Amino acid sequence: MKRITVGSKIDASAVAMGCMRIKDAAENADRIINTALECGIDYFDHADIYGGGECEEVFGKFLGSNKSVRDKITVQTKCAIRKGFYDFSKEHIINSVEGSLKRLKTDYVDVLLLHRPDTLMEPEEVAEAFSLLESEGKVKYFGVSNHNEKQIELLKTAVKQPLIINQLQLSIPESGMITSGLNVNMKNDESVMHDGGLLEYSRIKGITIQAWSPFQQGFIKKPFIGDRENFPELNKRLEELAEQYNAEPITIASAWILRHPANIQLISGSMNPDRIKAICKGADITLTREEWYSVYLAAGFRLP
Repeated sequence: MKRITVGSKIDASAVAMGCMRIKDAAENADRIINTALECGIDYFDHADIYGGGECEEVFGKFLGSNKSVRDKITVQTKCAIRKGFYDFSKEHIINSVEGSLKRLKTDYVDVLLLHRPDTLMEPEEVAEAFSLLESEGKVKYFGVSNHNEKQIELLKTAVKQPLIINQLQLSIPESGMITSGLNVNMKNDESVMHDGGLLEYSRIKGITIQAWSPFQQGFIKKPFIGDRENFPELNKRLEELAEQYNAEPITIASAWILRHPANIQLISGSMNPDRIKAICKGADITLTREEWYSVYLAAGFRLP
């Protein structure tokens, strides 16, 4: 498994396991987690809202029965999404972490992310919460999810800890952060920079981008692999490269994200052991520049 340094702080697997669906696979959770570990995954992503907290509980049962694993893995969770609103208050951040620790059956989480931006955010409250959690040894590192450059900079006016991660949607069809950077100074739809140049900003600041829904089209809509109606050329190209590399199309889709020099960490949400293996194999394939661009163009994008 390819290794990356997350936020210049954490040595980690290039592929992380997203645990949003583990509640629905609870009966096979041990097999799924062990498959991930056997493939070299040592980074596990959670959120307090996944399964209403039950996903953390399922993972916590595994940790409770496999205590020696805890110090060998990185456990990440997220907070701030509540029913009908977002909440960056000091009280909620602290209470959320306390709940996650209890459900995960651990004394600390390695990373805490703020899940989605709260427009009512007061940086000083976030800073107080982070400093308290860090001083108590309950959280080692901090980051954000779905934030833009200015929101991160606003947080940094008060938060003293480095924000080492930004978790963002990224897949071959949903690669706006890449497309806008390829269409600079153009008067076309592709040139619209919706995120303010997050890809380049993250590279400059040493912030690791974690790609969520890496095999989906749209906002957690449906897989693009196998969707020949909407992505005929993309599936054809993935299949050609899969045959060339003795792999699966999803392996090539994984390799496509991991080929980028930004050292993006891919969050795999699959609960299928065979698919987990195929996705992880992508970390060991380095697409050529020509192959990478051919996949991008096959998705329907164009170069100016």
